Amino acid sequence: MPDPILKWSPDGHYRYQAMGTSILAIQLSTGERTVKLKDITPPGSATALRIRDFAFSNDQRKVLLFANSKRVWRYETRGDYFVYDTATRQVQQLGKSLPASSLMFAKFSPDGSKVAYVSDHNLYVETLATGEIRPLTTNGTRHFINGTFDWVYEEEMSCRDGFRWSPDGQSIAYWQLDATNTRDFLMIDNTDSLYSFTVPVEYPIAGQDPAAARIGVLDLASGNTTWMQLPGDAHQHYLPRMEWAPGGHQLIVQQLNRRQNESRIFLCDAANGNAHAVYTETDSAWVDIRAGWDADNSTGWDWLQNGKAFVWVSEKDGWRHAYRIGLDGKETLLTPGNYDLIRICKVDEKAGLIYALASPENAGQQYLYRIPLKGGPAVRITPANEMGTHNYTIDPYGDYAVHEFSNYYCPPATEYVHLPDHKSAKGEVETALRDNKAENNPLTFFKVTTPEGVVLDGWMKKPANFDPAKKYPILFYVYGEPAGATAKDEYGAGKNFLYQGSMEADGYIYASMDNRGAPLPRGRAWRKAIYRNIGRLNVHDQAMGAKALMEQYHFIDTSRVAVWGWSGGGSSTLNLLFQYPKIYKTGIAIAAVGDLRTYDNIYQERYMGIPQETMADYVAGSAVHNARYLEGNLLYIHGTGDDNVHYTNAERLINELVKYNKQFQLMSYPNRSHGLSEGEGTFRHLTTLYTTYLREHCAPGGR
Repeated sequence: MPDPILKWSPDGHYRYQAMGTSILAIQLSTGERTVKLKDITPPGSATALRIRDFAFSNDQRKVLLFANSKRVWRYETRGDYFVYDTATRQVQQLGKSLPASSLMFAKFSPDGSKVAYVSDHNLYVETLATGEIRPLTTNGTRHFINGTFDWVYEEEMSCRDGFRWSPDGQSIAYWQLDATNTRDFLMIDNTDSLYSFTVPVEYPIAGQDPAAARIGVLDLASGNTTWMQLPGDAHQHYLPRMEWAPGGHQLIVQQLNRRQNESRIFLCDAANGNAHAVYTETDSAWVDIRAGWDADNSTGWDWLQNGKAFVWVSEKDGWRHAYRIGLDGKETLLTPGNYDLIRICKVDEKAGLIYALASPENAGQQYLYRIPLKGGPAVRITPANEMGTHNYTIDPYGDYAVHEFSNYYCPPATEYVHLPDHKSAKGEVETALRDNKAENNPLTFFKVTTPEGVVLDGWMKKPANFDPAKKYPILFYVYGEPAGATAKDEYGAGKNFLYQGSMEADGYIYASMDNRGAPLPRGRAWRKAIYRNIGRLNVHDQAMGAKALMEQYHFIDTSRVAVWGWSGGGSSTLNLLFQYPKIYKTGIAIAAVGDLRTYDNIYQERYMGIPQETMADYVAGSAVHNARYLEGNLLYIHGTGDDNVHYTNAERLINELVKYNKQFQLMSYPNRSHGLSEGEGTFRHLTTLYTTYLREHCAPGGR
């Protein structure tokens, strides 16, 4: 249970939530909270468990508790698991003979008599009545993985929990990844001992074959695994989704080819592994798989007609829409119109509705809509006066939702609303909007048009005591890649978390824009224009947008233009400085991918093609290729322990800048990861460095 998700009572009227040493029950109709469980103390311990996550058995008599969690890459996915029996009040620790805090993704069997989990890349099942621990696989290693995934599957496909109980509890379906041919990237730790040592991370860079993935069904009685007979070379495809189909005799599996431009859905016979395709989708760029994983069923499938059809999301008509896909191959468009679904929140077949997030009028916002399952127009449910960004998690019966809201001036607020009338028991969002008024100097949302006719959305925060007769420095915040957008109407817009003090009071303009390729509801063509063009098209859009903005607003001082970004935003920052030195005079780049060839294969090949076929695009889009053109001021920051964007990017960039005698400032943080979150004093040092550099090289204040 790596990321706590909402837990519902069997009737859907209560939300369960872990808080410290307690589990709370929150009544959705009133918002009232009661303590369901508290202070669960294992035998031999004087301290109650601090509950990281939990799950109830189907009969609600037992509770699986996750505690003492440890980080695996980005997420705390391993730890200790305990079972609490609500009738006997006994606490039982699972996997006691296995290493401490090594268990992952523990799940009750359907009848609650057993728990399956992963430890050290192997699957286990434990019988609760006897405490017997039975290994289901024994060949697991760091490079041969059962029941979970490698670094890149987790990072780029959100795959972590890699096994599923069958509905009858007699077998377990699981992923097995063979990464023995995946090379290790060796990070060097120079500070945790007097002798340096390497930290290996199996990491497939662009151009390297994926780990071979296969899916098997393990029969608990015999211990034998039947492998699903999916077609093709296992080293040239991905298997991002798998679940049991209704009836419990088949698996439904998504297979994605290595280029990620063909997605096939297979039904597989669990008894003999025979597989047949029921749906195929192709795209000239890439198939956006994450868009098809709705919030209600990120580890499930939206079935219709008693398992004869399912709901699927596709961009095949130019917009992201939901389709009914029959197992007979027949498909029906459910959400027609020139607009995008942002995400499906709930498919309520009983009520004949799809609940989905969308924003046809403003790509920087999102609202809840309902669409008839039989097809028809979308009707907005979110109140018209609540402008901003909304998220909803809907209960199993479609009666209530956890409603989360923020906009640029209103911090995140949460309430429980009844559906479909959107009535709230306490009106927390209305209260938040009333109590958090926009400031006297509100954020300005704008549109600019580039010379190519591309319209970019953005926001701008002007200085305090703004005088339009003066000229002010501007700092652009940029990301620019397909994994994120920066110019949305949500809390944090206009606020720079790395700047010490107030940019507004110091006399800076702070701005951000979203280029083509940003994952916004502006249609397939907008999102996929960036294919094979990272480092070029996105950077060009940003630069032309900045130029148009400065022509539109004459209070911007064109001699004091700065840009900064992190990760993909760091890459964009470097490319903007190098490719458009006449526009950008100062840049602060953090944890940037300086050479696209160094990043992981799933992400980079999805958006840039396979480098053996598109190497010229990789070279042209890499900042190191253009480092020779640096004219302005560059501060480059990177953690040497970054397992995501490796420090090799910093060193490749340094070599190029040194080669051409380009002066710059470098800050390396020893053993810090991609978020630079480790080490005492790191954040304070980072913000001090960032702020000082900006003030020195892009002086604040109007002139």
